[in-house]
Amino acid sequence: MADSHIHSEECKCKQAKHSPWQSEKKYRLADFFNIHWDEYCKHPTEFIEPEQYKAVNAIRTCQTAVLGIDVYACPECGEIVEKYHTCKNRFCPSCSWFDTLKWAERQTRMMMGIKHRHAIFTIPHDLHALVKANKKEIYNALMRTSADTFKDWIRHKFGLECGIILVLHTYGEKKEMHNHVHMIVSWGGIDVKTGKLREIHQEFVKFDFLKDKFRCKFEDELIRLFDEGKLDHKFSSRCEFMQFIKHINRHGWIIHLEPPMNSPEEVIKYIGRYSKRACLSEYKITNIEDEYITFKYKDNKDRDKNKKAKEKELCLHYTKFFPLLLQHVPLPYFRLVRYYGKYHPKSKIPEEYLYNSGENHGQNHELIWSEHQLEETGTNPLFCTTCNCEREYCYTVFDLRTRNERTRKFDINKHKHLIINNEQLINMKNAA
Repeated sequence: MADSHIHSEECKCKQAKHSPWQSEKKYRLADFFNIHWDEYCKHPTEFIEPEQYKAVNAIRTCQTAVLGIDVYACPECGEIVEKYHTCKNRFCPSCSWFDTLKWAERQTRMMMGIKHRHAIFTIPHDLHALVKANKKEIYNALMRTSADTFKDWIRHKFGLECGIILVLHTYGEKKEMHNHVHMIVSWGGIDVKTGKLREIHQEFVKFDFLKDKFRCKFEDELIRLFDEGKLDHKFSSRCEFMQFIKHINRHGWIIHLEPPMNSPEEVIKYIGRYSKRACLSEYKITNIEDEYITFKYKDNKDRDKNKKAKEKELCLHYTKFFPLLLQHVPLPYFRLVRYYGKYHPKSKIPEEYLYNSGENHGQNHELIWSEHQLEETGTNPLFCTTCNCEREYCYTVFDLRTRNERTRKFDINKHKHLIINNEQLINMKNAA
């Protein structure tokens, strides 16, 4: 499973020294929350939003008996294995990688069989204060205008309707506020006149033109929101607001564009490694000690002779770490992944133009989970190697203890619990 790490300049403790074996040791973000969250809630350094409470509670119960344990047994030898249910919260690091596998499997079936490119659109940091006060409005504007920038340009220049997938990110390497979107754009599309699929064979792009186009579209949206009274702000007049717009014009509006990739499968796997992941991967957590947590990050301002960002560590006290991390909890019901152009759900692409890898995309989630476990641990828990057969589902167990009672690991022989069978479990899911 994915594992997490974090750290900060205001660390009172010295940077921890790790031996080689320690660098591979895994820590769970849930453990750090279990130790310090209740105490932090008594005296929070920043206001805790309802969705942040919900995300933390989900992380703390993820892969515990509270959410349920599926029990599987080998029909031959009777050996039993347990599969813990996950919380499926969008902010949970333990669920994010498995969700990425399912997401990637779905995306490749609806993408056109042509080259795609990965692009990143970043807005200036001077907008952060305005963003924090108007997250929903500005994130909507950022995603829409970045998609329109490429969609309009490709249609006007090449006469093609492209497909676009966007993923919103609000954080940087140190988990500071860093608002940007990752874009997968088809390098070609459906010809607006002939309806035929056609690729773009030109790799060169005038970045200054696209950056200006993106900036103008985004600023037009900000001005519209201001004029319609939809922005929470501290500007005394429209004149002062326009002076602010003029100020951010001087700073970096960044568009980064990767070279074309040959297939949708290739670009989805590439971007999926980091674009549809949780804010903090538990693999990056290098130490949890007392009231501090340490994680790795890449310092893009400090590069080696090969121009590769150096990897460093940051150590944070939980009073600094919790608000830093939780500012990135997604807004309720806000869609972090969106589709535009020919990849919009209401748009139809002729079946002969869709990508076909020749692989079986009809895998169920159980199979994908098994493959994930095989990749992570080298074994498939649902397969008995002794008897060379699949283990069969038996029943599901739920821990019925309250949070205050859960001071020890769940033991079915000692603690309050509920056991249900497969039919009851299906009925519960259908009712939900």
